[in-house]
Amino acid sequence: MYALAVGIGTKNSKNKWLEVYYPRPVFKPEQILTNSIAEVTGYNGGNKDIELSAQDIAALAESMPDDAQKSLLTSLQGANRPIVLTLLDTDSALQSTPETYLKLHLLSHRFVLPNDQNLEGIYPLLPNVAWTEQGAVDLEDLEAMQIAERLKGRVLEVSAVDKFPKMTNYVVPAGARIAHSARIRLGAYIGEGTTVMHEGFVNFNAGAIGPNMIEGRISQGVTIESGTNLGGSASTAGTLSGGGNIVITIGKDCLLSANAGTGIPLGDRCTIEAGLYITPGTVVQILDEERNLVKPVKARELAGQSDMLFIRNSQTGMVECRTNRKAIELNKALHSHN
Repeated sequence: MYALAVGIGTKNSKNKWLEVYYPRPVFKPEQILTNSIAEVTGYNGGNKDIELSAQDIAALAESMPDDAQKSLLTSLQGANRPIVLTLLDTDSALQSTPETYLKLHLLSHRFVLPNDQNLEGIYPLLPNVAWTEQGAVDLEDLEAMQIAERLKGRVLEVSAVDKFPKMTNYVVPAGARIAHSARIRLGAYIGEGTTVMHEGFVNFNAGAIGPNMIEGRISQGVTIESGTNLGGSASTAGTLSGGGNIVITIGKDCLLSANAGTGIPLGDRCTIEAGLYITPGTVVQILDEERNLVKPVKARELAGQSDMLFIRNSQTGMVECRTNRKAIELNKALHSHN
């Protein structure tokens, strides 16, 4: 079994799932746990969503061998919200909204790394909804709720209209600082010791291994290794934003300075100067230790290499690559007390 979880969900007026919150997902559960679930629910394999009745919840709570799951099920007895049990026998293509939310939870709970699980078919399974202080609302149901609230003298606050909710309404990872929670989507991986400042953004299936300082954008599919600093408004090209099929990883102890960016993978101890964006097709002048020209290359030929310093020559305008003699080091006091 790949994963399982009991979740509290939201449905629209047509009885379609909008979202699911899984407080305690289980990654690669023990066989005794799946056996106890099968005895109550009749589960016989495959990837399935089972909407639980009050009787199901009580029976599962009674028979559950796992203390954490038992206490969760006990707290759900008498719930007036839809309760769903999602079981993923294999890490295969997504088939439902509850399955999709479970896999996003696995990322934000740090059970899996970005790009390590199958997210094929994700977009059609995530409905575009209004995110309000009362939770997810179907766009077709929104006006009726707004009118009802106005008649009570209140305003229904709509903070976003999107397929993805903010992560912290579902998962708050330990040992991390997040200055502006709306800029971290559910499905982001925020490693321990990481600080995401107000202008930092982390998409789903992307993240920072930690510890890291993130003041720029981590696009979908991008992974930042430990010790790396993404400067103010720095950018990474994901598979949805110009990176094509190239999976962008940035190694350890790198620095993307303010307004810099990369569309190629970087190894360890690399620096890109402020304001410089390296795309795969950027022509880069390779310089030796004495700063003599070795040869010009397309940046894609340097993908994944370490100890590179990228600068733009202020006299010639050419992009140059030199040996990086000074790796950055994060402020340990800043990142070790999260």
